[in-house]
Amino acid sequence: MTSPTSPEIKHLGKADYDSTFAAMRAFTDARTPDSRDELWIVEHPPVYTLGLGADRGHLLAGASEIPVVQTDRGGEVTYHGPGQVVIYLLMDLRRNKPGGKLYARQFVHKIEQAIINVLQAYNLAGERVEGAPGIYMAGGDHKGAKIAALGLKVRGNGCTYHGLSLNVAMDLAPFSWINPCGYAGLETVDMRTVGAQAMLSDVQQQLAEELIRVLATNE
Repeated sequence: MTSPTSPEIKHLGKADYDSTFAAMRAFTDARTPDSRDELWIVEHPPVYTLGLGADRGHLLAGASEIPVVQTDRGGEVTYHGPGQVVIYLLMDLRRNKPGGKLYARQFVHKIEQAIINVLQAYNLAGERVEGAPGIYMAGGDHKGAKIAALGLKVRGNGCTYHGLSLNVAMDLAPFSWINPCGYAGLETVDMRTVGAQAMLSDVQQQLAEELIRVLATNE
């Protein structure tokens, strides 16, 4: 059993959500203990996705113009669209890593830390909020606004899919047509709004590499 420890980064470019969702499940169904972990980087056309326990009441006026997809991840409703980094983590948490196998809560913590680290590289301060997965602005005019979302599926065998989204330079209007992640009135921002001019492709690569680095350490 080789169990490679360094995930492979795959760039899917622009791809619709439905086919990517199906491909994630197919990959996870087919993988073996020797399958290499993968990070999929993708940019989706406008779409709302619902977590397993999502309340459709969080879809507000205006949301009807955008497709809605029911998923099997955790969490509530979120939005994906152009100008947003989306990275799906197809990982086997039971593999030996620094400190032993990863548990779901540790996995989430590491993903959030990677996002915080990348934001810091652009002089942006992000922080966690207890009980609300994702990353929020830690200060400034937009303190408390959400800039990154997180939603995962962890199967009983320890294999994961779904992942994270980080807003870089988007049309933010579709976020106003939902209660993001179930929170009414929650402000959502992107990196451009809070003063960071960044190329989407640069942030995609930086975040994927930082995820791999953080997952391979005790950070």
